[in-house]
Amino acid sequence: MDLAEDLGGGRYRPADGLEDTLRRMSERGDIIRLIQRELTARWLDRPGVDQAVTTELHDQVVGRLIQRGFSDEYRDRRYVMIDGVDGRVHYVDIGRGDAVPSLPDNATVRIDAVKAGVTQADRAIDTIAGAHGGRYSIDLHLRHDPQAGEAFATSHVRRLEAMRRAGAGPERLADGSWLIPEDHLARAEAFAHRQLRDRPAVLALLSTRDVSDLAAIEGPTWLDQELAAGVRRPARDVGFGREVRAALEARRLWLVEQQLGHGEGREFRLQTGALEDLGNRALRSAGSQLALQLAKPFSPAWNGERVEGVIARPADLEGGSYALVERSRDFTLVPWRDVLGRNIGKAASGIMRPDGSISWRCGRDRASPSIS
Repeated sequence: MDLAEDLGGGRYRPADGLEDTLRRMSERGDIIRLIQRELTARWLDRPGVDQAVTTELHDQVVGRLIQRGFSDEYRDRRYVMIDGVDGRVHYVDIGRGDAVPSLPDNATVRIDAVKAGVTQADRAIDTIAGAHGGRYSIDLHLRHDPQAGEAFATSHVRRLEAMRRAGAGPERLADGSWLIPEDHLARAEAFAHRQLRDRPAVLALLSTRDVSDLAAIEGPTWLDQELAAGVRRPARDVGFGREVRAALEARRLWLVEQQLGHGEGREFRLQTGALEDLGNRALRSAGSQLALQLAKPFSPAWNGERVEGVIARPADLEGGSYALVERSRDFTLVPWRDVLGRNIGKAASGIMRPDGSISWRCGRDRASPSIS
């Protein structure tokens, strides 16, 4: 096993790091036994399926969530077990439980590795602060870079706020501006590495439905994204990969029937605007169902339109999450943003941009709305 060197005469020299190596081998053996047990319990123990124990994720993994559990209860570290489209069962360490959203079993998910390091936002903040006496603010950012939008600059403030809460250095002043230390980039890199320990991977929910049910969905699905990109990750003809291959073919046929695509196999192409058309279909369908519950008509939000109302609740559609914005006579659905979770029941306003995003201004509460 190359864990010791034979020196002759019955003498051996153990390899450097022998204890750590044996511990990792033991942990890997435990994980493989766990995988076999879970696959057998779910009637998924099939020949031809490999196992991949991933402690450091390098490549993107897409597949069906088999299980999520504790890898270390004392440090609150979690793992997920994924039946991948590549025909392998992946065990992935995803870090602290409070850093990863809860997802239902059998959901289709995507896992990406988090890359630790200084971001473009960190560099922009450092540059702007260096040109303005060590201070940063949204106004200074927009003055420094007239091409930047307010929402873009606001994302930099969120980065500073996260660093401040972690004690990583930037100080928020009474006027809302920030005092940026000279070693900001070094602090940002250290902050990123601390985050990486807690959250080495990012999970994204692709669908809660069984993949076979996506073939005729009146709305954009992750299968459509794959088809639009020319099927970026070929699925193996085994396990979940086999189900995905069948679903992709069925989805192609449905899109052709709906005149949203043309061609076969690798020659298949979505029609221009097909994803937008599917998104509008999903919104109209969801709006019709919600209209019956709310006893109010649904009114779509158009690009350039000012959206005003009360953030009632989130609404999950196959193509993504939306916010239900309720008004006195009707309601609308707009793309969900995490900031809205803290403003449920509050009045808010914003203008729909061409990319579907909104820069929100939220009021105080439901009883005393403040519309900006």
